[in-house]
Amino acid sequence: MGIGRAIGRGLKGIALPVVLASVTGFFVWHASHGDRGLIAKERRLAEIAAARAELAQAVSEREAAERRVNALRGREIDRDQLEERARALLNLVARDEVVVPYQVGQRLF
Repeated sequence: MGIGRAIGRGLKGIALPVVLASVTGFFVWHASHGDRGLIAKERRLAEIAAARAELAQAVSEREAAERRVNALRGREIDRDQLEERARALLNLVARDEVVVPYQVGQRLF
């Protein structure tokens, strides 16, 4: 009987630290691997950096388009730009120009 009681007291004494260590391990695991953990945070930061790069590219494209539109607006119209747009829309060329045909998917620029 003395051995059984000693084992029982030993298990009771070790049960609380094991339970607390298990609960602590659970929270540590989810703090690093959970939906809002450290690994997910790094992933989100990478996604934010990619989105900012895409935004910067979109802003530069928009600014370039605005410059082209502003060149065709107002009192002073950029004649070269106007001629380029008219030729593209009307599909016309001047008499002294050479036209080089190409396939749709094989654009030069």
